[in-house]
Amino acid sequence: MKAAQFEYARPETVAEACEILIRDDNARIISGGQTLIPMLAMRLARPSTLVDVYRIKSLKGVTEQGEAVVIGAATRQVEVERSTLACQKLPLLARALPWVGHQPTRNRGTVGGSIANADPSAEIPLVAVTLGAEIEIANVDGETLIPADEFFIGAMVTSVMPGDCLTAVRFPVWSEERVGSAFHEVSARKSDFAFVSAAAQVAVDEEGICRKIALGVGGLGDRPISLDVSSAVGAKLDDALIGDIVREACRYLETYGDLHASAEYRSRVAVALSSRSLHDAVADAGRPRPANPEQAR
Repeated sequence: MKAAQFEYARPETVAEACEILIRDDNARIISGGQTLIPMLAMRLARPSTLVDVYRIKSLKGVTEQGEAVVIGAATRQVEVERSTLACQKLPLLARALPWVGHQPTRNRGTVGGSIANADPSAEIPLVAVTLGAEIEIANVDGETLIPADEFFIGAMVTSVMPGDCLTAVRFPVWSEERVGSAFHEVSARKSDFAFVSAAAQVAVDEEGICRKIALGVGGLGDRPISLDVSSAVGAKLDDALIGDIVREACRYLETYGDLHASAEYRSRVAVALSSRSLHDAVADAGRPRPANPEQAR
C-alpha cells in the first residue's frame, strides 16, 4: 500500500513547528520515522500534514545540565549509544540501547520518537520511567516538564496535547560513586519487542549497603512501570533478599495475555528478570565505571 495524501512542512524552529501543530489537529511530527513511515504505508495513520522536525538544531544533542543529562528529542539513538557522556552518566540507558530494534533502526530512530510513540514494550520509555526522567514539552504558550510516569497514559497514548512538541528528555544523574545497572528482556527473537523487560539501577556504599535503588518492568500492561523496592535501602542485597523484595514488589502487578505470551507467563518472567537485573546491578556496582560506550555493553 501507499500512504494517503498529506502536506509536508519542514519548520526551522520549535516555535514554528508548534504554530503548525496548533493550526492543524491532524498534523503529526516526524523525525526518524521508524514507526510512523510503516504506519503511513499501511494507512494506519493518515495525517493531514507531516511536520519534519529532524533538522531543528535545538532538538539535537546530549548535554549535561546540572544534575541531569538532557537528550534532545531529535537525537538519533545511535548517537546516544556512542556517547561517552551518556555511557558514564546514564549507565542504565547505555545498557538498554543495544536492545532497541536493529542497528539500522537505531541509526535512524530518535530518542524522542521512541518516547512519543509510547509502546508498552519499548526500552527507552522503560528506562525513563525507572530513572524518573522528565519529558520536556513545548507549545505556543511556552515549555513544561512532565514526569515520565505521568507522561505515559496507555498503550501508545501520552499526555501530549494538540499543539505540543516533545523537545527533550531529562534523565537524572546518580552522583554516588558506586552505581551499578542492568537490563534484561525476553522476546521471540532479537530486535523484536519484548514480552517482558526489566531495568535496574543500584547505588551501594563501601560496605555494599544499598543507598539508592530503582527497578522497572515493561511489557506487562499498557505502559512501563516503576516498582517500589524502597525497602532495600539500608540493606545488603544478597540473592535471598533480592528475591523477597522482587516478589513483594510484583505481587499486585496486573498483567495481560495475548497470542505471544499468557498473563501467567509474563508474571513469572517479570519476577525472574527483575531478580536477575537487581543481582547484576549489585554486582556491577562493585566494578569501576566504563570510560567509553564499548565497555558498557
